[in-house]
Amino acid sequence: MTLVGTSARRADGEDKVRGAARYGMDYLEHGTLVAKVLRSTVPAARITRLDCSKAASMPGVRAVATAADAPGLSGLMIVKDQSLFARDVIRYVGEPLAAVTADTAEQAEAALAAIDVSLDELEPVLDLEQALAQGTRLIHPDWESYETAMPGPREGNLAWETRVERGDVDTAFDTAHLVVEDEYRTQRQHQSPIEPHAAVARYEQGRYVVHTPTQFPHNVRGRIAELLGIRLSDVRVIVPTIGGGFGGKLDVMVEPFACVLARKTGRPVRILNSRSEEMTTCGPRENAIVRLRTAVASDGTILAQDGVVLADNGANSSGETVAVANVAPLVLGGTYRIPNARYASKVAYTNTTPTAAFRGVNGPYCVYAQEQHLDHIARELGMDRKELRMNNLIRRGESMVNGQQLDDAFLVEAMDKVDEIRPWQDAQAERRPFRGVAVVPLTWLTNPLPAAASVKLEEDGTATVTCAGAEIGTGAVTTGVLQIVAERLGLRLEDVRVSPTDTDTGGFDGGAQGSRTTYGMGNAALDAATKVRDQVLEVAAGMLEAAVDDLEIVDGSVRVSGVPDQQVAIPSVVGTAMFDSGPIGASGKFATPPIPFDSGCMAGAAVTSFPAALYQAHMTEVEVDPDTGRVTVLRYVVAQDVGRAINPQMIEGQIQGGVLQGIGYALFENLRLGDNGEVIDDNLESYRLPTAADAPPIEAAILENPCSYGPLGAKGAAEPPIIPVAAVIGCAVADAIGKPINELPLTPFAVLQAIKES
Repeated sequence: MTLVGTSARRADGEDKVRGAARYGMDYLEHGTLVAKVLRSTVPAARITRLDCSKAASMPGVRAVATAADAPGLSGLMIVKDQSLFARDVIRYVGEPLAAVTADTAEQAEAALAAIDVSLDELEPVLDLEQALAQGTRLIHPDWESYETAMPGPREGNLAWETRVERGDVDTAFDTAHLVVEDEYRTQRQHQSPIEPHAAVARYEQGRYVVHTPTQFPHNVRGRIAELLGIRLSDVRVIVPTIGGGFGGKLDVMVEPFACVLARKTGRPVRILNSRSEEMTTCGPRENAIVRLRTAVASDGTILAQDGVVLADNGANSSGETVAVANVAPLVLGGTYRIPNARYASKVAYTNTTPTAAFRGVNGPYCVYAQEQHLDHIARELGMDRKELRMNNLIRRGESMVNGQQLDDAFLVEAMDKVDEIRPWQDAQAERRPFRGVAVVPLTWLTNPLPAAASVKLEEDGTATVTCAGAEIGTGAVTTGVLQIVAERLGLRLEDVRVSPTDTDTGGFDGGAQGSRTTYGMGNAALDAATKVRDQVLEVAAGMLEAAVDDLEIVDGSVRVSGVPDQQVAIPSVVGTAMFDSGPIGASGKFATPPIPFDSGCMAGAAVTSFPAALYQAHMTEVEVDPDTGRVTVLRYVVAQDVGRAINPQMIEGQIQGGVLQGIGYALFENLRLGDNGEVIDDNLESYRLPTAADAPPIEAAILENPCSYGPLGAKGAAEPPIIPVAAVIGCAVADAIGKPINELPLTPFAVLQAIKES
């Protein structure tokens, strides 16, 4: 039976399309109270008075919580600088000051209005460059007191810095034929899942039980424990059906408020963000500035690159911005041979909403900058843009900027596949005014965090997988992982089920992020299923009086190879084992093997390499309306290495969705901040998301280039499609209008201005 490599039907699909799935925002318990949060309306201030006494005595109000109820500091992995409520100082518009729970939402809102707050306002630091300027007010004056997970360059408003340096950069610049320098600026982008953040918490037997639609239940468990100053084991996280995440539900958001109030009241407490709260307080992709300076030879060979990336952390490190800072240098130096490189990735505090993970983290804006910059070099040299890229691509056995050798580099093959679908020369020959074309290659990583899973055989011969992997809609847990287990055990896909995600029953899992679920959880489940298979064969060998090596599992039975009549059904094997060796089941685990790299070339790096590296190429053709500035994507081609395609249809769906999200980032989306640091676009009317009407024809070619330590050769697949989209569209628009635009998004106004200037 071959299941892996087939487009098996989604196991969770029917409930979702019929409206029967129960999402996190649907979950309620008997006697549940309603929670609301009072948030700051100013970006920077000292709190001189916070009086909740009137609110606490209002009708229907059951409890009020403030900073005194949550003593801990937290932060995602690296810097612990976030408190649940503002303590003495406010650092951004939307920062929580207090939380109220009441019988009804109206009573809770009335109580918030009754809280007496007096502030001594401070001059806000809103600009990324201003934040790092000498003499600027410190947003965290006590920054040195914060716990950090590792040593790293940081000082004042510099929340974190990573550095990568290899070779003799200065000499390469001194001897270069050409030096090109550019600066690029990019915007904030909101994840905008259809389901906002929600949680229901109760406090029982000294523990917090939290139902929340999170992508990373073990992270949420840990962050709740840190913020409340309790043990990890005092928190249990259960994950219902999730209505989208795209990175926005990796981090703790509303869950701790529900926990604190549940403990104070002894009742279940529910908190649900409004769309406005979702847009204004839940960490978006960071805005950034990328500065690149490159030295090249007369034939276009890259000799050296010097780059600085400035990323906006917002007011604290509650999101991934600090943790993934070193991804920026690695993606800049991971696709092309750059023998001499010097990169600094700086993350700065500002008095704005904290930023966080979004699909592709800092990849989209780094690739946008690098590819626009390469087009500039090609123009200066009078060289074909694709030829410049092909001449500098990393080949098999060559190294990234961190010294990691890419023995399975597949960039040339990806570029060739795109050219097979839409030949570059044909696209160039068919050009006409205000039409442009571009092609962009990319090396990316698969998130390496560990995973654990258990597999047991039921008495009827079916299998149950137990894990803490979160199914966020990709099908990775509910279908992909099950395909791997079913194939290993010789079962039908419908005979394998996965139990609900629960940190009490599932071992640690690194979350649904960075395309790691099929890779990490798939490996752990494969390990467990292999052990279960071994147990089945051992018991069956005794029943069939045959050697284990002579047995095979086919269609739910164990049989002697070549003798199909000599077989025993798996339920009989399970029944025999039950009172002989015991129930059949096993636990599996996986950790990514160490990736060799040059540790001496980096400082402050949490991400040091690209595990299970994958390779892709994107090509697009666009048309620009010279009267309106509107950009229309006419055609889009993707060739993506996935290692091994476990479920091709699901991969194609991820490519389609990732490209459309990338189109939004390139052309429409911009989470704007006002003069006071407040989010202007607090609804989906003013925040422009792409729709089906904006989707071009997308042609996807899935390339199989197996990873030696991936499950059956698989790598990540879902995250990478978004990353090169803004870059390839930006380059194509520049080709169409004859002038590059060094700032995203490429709105009609920006395009018209560029046309006017050109």
